[in-house]
Amino acid sequence: MKFYLPLSEKRKTHPRKNIKSLKAKANEKRNTAEKIADWLTSYFGSITFLLLNVVFFGVWIVINTGHTSVEPFDEFPFNFLTMVVSLEAIFLAIIVLISQNRESRVGELREEIDLQINTIAEEETAKILELLIMIAEKQGVEVSYDDDLKRLMTTSKVTIEREVEKELNN
Repeated sequence: MKFYLPLSEKRKTHPRKNIKSLKAKANEKRNTAEKIADWLTSYFGSITFLLLNVVFFGVWIVINTGHTSVEPFDEFPFNFLTMVVSLEAIFLAIIVLISQNRESRVGELREEIDLQINTIAEEETAKILELLIMIAEKQGVEVSYDDDLKRLMTTSKVTIEREVEKELNN
């Protein structure tokens, strides 16, 4: 006899809802400075901001090369403009770093959740494999000669961690 969950039941327990809300939860925990930095980062990363910079620098250069009736205030080689651009670059870099650091924390949280879920799944899979071996042996199926099965039964999280650490240290 087979038992099937109705499709609506499967949807109710789908884990995607929790994963999707992880970003929303992180956004709710942002402080005011992080919210401002995120907003500024999204604005500074836009075509509008690029165009405003192009227009601003273009007007600055046109005015200061004497092509208008406005008196030049920063003659070539535009030292004041260089300072303004440098300050803008510093502030933009800091704002972007603030947003990236927050995004990095969210990413690390996701990775930790993935690691925990994978660890649980590995333990469940090992237990299922163990139960299948017991069933096979009870049915008289010889499994002791299967090298792949032996390898799978002896592979553990600790073994994998040691192998990865050894590779990283080389």
